[in-house]
Amino acid sequence: MGKIIYLDNAATTKVDKDVLKAMLPYFTEKYGNASSLHSKGQESKKAMEEARKTIAESINARPEEIIFTSGGTESDNLAIKGLALAYPEKRHIITSKIEHPAILETCEEMQKKGYEVSYIGVDKEGIISPHDIEKAIQQDTLVVSVMHVNNEIGTIQPIENIAALCRKHNVFFHTDAVQSLGKLEIDAKKKNIDLLSASAHKINGPKGIGFLYVRNGIKIKPIISGGGHEFGKRSGTENVAGIVGMAKAVEMANEKIMKNQKRIKKMRDMLLNEILEIKGARLNGSKEKRACNNINVSFDGIEGESLLMLLDKAGIAVSTGSACSSQKLEPSHVLKAIGLSDM
Repeated sequence: MGKIIYLDNAATTKVDKDVLKAMLPYFTEKYGNASSLHSKGQESKKAMEEARKTIAESINARPEEIIFTSGGTESDNLAIKGLALAYPEKRHIITSKIEHPAILETCEEMQKKGYEVSYIGVDKEGIISPHDIEKAIQQDTLVVSVMHVNNEIGTIQPIENIAALCRKHNVFFHTDAVQSLGKLEIDAKKKNIDLLSASAHKINGPKGIGFLYVRNGIKIKPIISGGGHEFGKRSGTENVAGIVGMAKAVEMANEKIMKNQKRIKKMRDMLLNEILEIKGARLNGSKEKRACNNINVSFDGIEGESLLMLLDKAGIAVSTGSACSSQKLEPSHVLKAIGLSDM
């Protein structure tokens, strides 16, 4: 096969060469366990804490509010389950119908444990109404979890408004920011965010590393037992190379992506306008309230998987939905939520 045109960066991105360069010493030279007291261990610990500070500053947080995890899925699980364990009297959860499977399946699991979960719908553009969230809040509501940017249709949710309502009603607010970190400005304090999940591999960082921001004063209990790493909230030997790589990726995203939003959006719109010239093509989601790097389109008269295979044969890599649920071969729950039919 010749040159590949890779259009699946919402699923994962190529590790940047400068990110890899920053990581390599922590595989071969600076390989100490960050929990060890000797000089090799402290060398790794220092690098990890410098990375924690870099990542915290990028979202206007404190270093001690950043908990390193294996990625967005674990962070989402820790946010919901960790809160539930810490506040057992709160038995109600609110989320949207277009969340990532890491949230939706966690909520389904909580329902089996006796929790009530309210799934809030979205409009035809995939935007959730803060008013609908407020109407669903109950006296025993534990948390509202609404993603910042949808991983399929790229819609940007009004999380600042939703978070303000949550603060007003003394309810925790969590957002899955896996698709927005490094692409949109995130100010955890200004936006009243209580918990935030993120992952490195969406911004040219390594796979297998992410973090959960937990605002100071909020209790969460660990869902992984062990040696009490990460302030006692997430046990397991720290992935120092991954952590260093994630911090470098965050730095570079702020330099490259955030400063080039208009240029990226211009290229996206140029491609989108050409695609929409095809008979039977339509844009899914909002054109304006949308991440600059996202296009989601559907075509009449052809199955998504068939089109994917034809494009792959031509050297163009795309996805038909969330990469995390692509093996299920079911209609996208996101597209169904905005009113599209199965066919």
